[in-house]
Amino acid sequence: MTTLAVPSATSAASAAAAAATTAYSNTASTTSAGSGSASTLTQSDFLKLLTAQLKYQTPANPADPTQLASEFAEISTVDGINQLNTQVGNIQSSAAAAEMAQASSLVGRQVAVAGDTITANASGTAAGAFSLGAAAQAVQVAVLAPNGTTATTLNLGALPAGQQSFSWSGGTPGTQYSYQVSAAAASGAAVPVTPYSVYTVQGVNLSGTSPTLNVQGSATPLPVSDIQTILGGSS
Repeated sequence: MTTLAVPSATSAASAAAAAATTAYSNTASTTSAGSGSASTLTQSDFLKLLTAQLKYQTPANPADPTQLASEFAEISTVDGINQLNTQVGNIQSSAAAAEMAQASSLVGRQVAVAGDTITANASGTAAGAFSLGAAAQAVQVAVLAPNGTTATTLNLGALPAGQQSFSWSGGTPGTQYSYQVSAAAASGAAVPVTPYSVYTVQGVNLSGTSPTLNVQGSATPLPVSDIQTILGGSS
C-alpha cells in the first residue's frame, strides 16, 4: 500500500513564510520600479504583505492578529510622521516667503530699533524717534557728535504720551550721532523716555537663514524682528 507523506506543521509554516517572503519581494520590486527605493515600506506594501501572510498561513500555525495589528500601527505612525514633515516643510517655505516680502517692503524706508543713534543722510538730515511714558510739558533732544560734544539741542515743547519723532538738518553726511531726550511733566517730574536708533533701509541681505536688512550707518545687517516701528520713507 502506498503511504502518503503528510507535511508537518513546521514544514507548512516554513512554506508559508517562504511564500510570504516571495510575495513581499515581488511587492518591493514593484515599489522599486515605481518610486526608485526598494527599502521603503509603505502602507500599500504592508497590506500586500499582510494579505500574503493570511493567504499562506496554516491552521497549525496561524498568524498572530495582535502582532499584525501592532505592525500596521507602526507603519501608520511612520506614514503620519512623513505627512507631518511634509506639511511643516510647506509651512516653513510659506513663512520664508512672507519674511522675504516683508523685508523687501522696507527698502527705502526708515525703521527704528532699540538704541540712541541717528545717521545723517546725503543732505545732512538725521531723523530720530523715541517713546514717552506719559504726556510731557517740555521735551528737549540733545544731539551729540561722535567726539561727545553737543552738536545741537532741539526744543520740541509739549508732547503727548507715546511714540514721537524729530528731525535735524545740521549734520555731516554719513556721520552717526547719538542723542539724549529729557522730558518733564507739568508738575516738573521727569517723564520716562525710550529712545530708538533710526536707520534707512538700503537693501535685503539673504546670506543667513532668514532675511536681514542692510541699513545706512551700520555695517551689521539688521534682523527684521528687531524693528520697533517704521517711520516712513527716507528723507
